Amino acid sequence: MTNETNIDDVHEPVTSAPREVQQIIERVWLLEKSRIDKKLNSHINDDILAIVKEAVR
Repeated sequence: MTNETNIDDVHEPVTSAPREVQQIIERVWLLEKSRIDKKLNSHINDDILAIVKEAVR
């Protein structure tokens, strides 16, 4: 037995989540990726809140 984690095990909570949750995760990931690419250090909470509010409408 090894300490290596199977990549499928890591992704399982995302892939088994409802489609709406997957969309939230993807949009937040893309938002954070773009912020890292632009080297932005501002607060992200309002952007994440807007994504979640839009998804639950």
